Amino acid sequence: MAIAVDANQSAFTAIETRVLNATKFAIEKWGVSRFTVADVCDLAGVSRATLYRMFPGGKEVLLEALHVRSLDEFFTTLLDRAEGAKSLEDLLVRCIVSATTELRNDQHLAMMLATEPGTTLMQFTIDGLSRIVRVAAAYLAPHVANFLPKREADALVEVLARLV
Repeated sequence: MAIAVDANQSAFTAIETRVLNATKFAIEKWGVSRFTVADVCDLAGVSRATLYRMFPGGKEVLLEALHVRSLDEFFTTLLDRAEGAKSLEDLLVRCIVSATTELRNDQHLAMMLATEPGTTLMQFTIDGLSRIVRVAAAYLAPHVANFLPKREADALVEVLARLV
């Protein structure tokens, strides 16, 4: 069974996207701790050698790439919805509403929280919070800086990322 490729995911090649889609599907089917690289290879229709060339380090590197892609998709959606904000307040409201809506409606996240809450919550706290703050800063700080000095914009984005 091959996993489909979404052409909008341009940060990764088509084959990398197929492998990441297969990884997400494998996690949904078997869970983070039970899926294997062989499962992903079968789902994506690639050899283990191909997967390891793209993601040296195997499962952990694959999971990290999936997290990076998910954050990219999340913040791209958030920025699309924040487009056209006329004030700092408007920008913050749009960002918070978008983030809350996206998190609430994320079926993959809901399934992960239901089946593997410890592993999933660690990606939002201990293991993943610094990455989330860095990505949020890269995406949001330039937009917040339209309304505040850079240093204040950076601080506000960090607080916002930690709260939402």
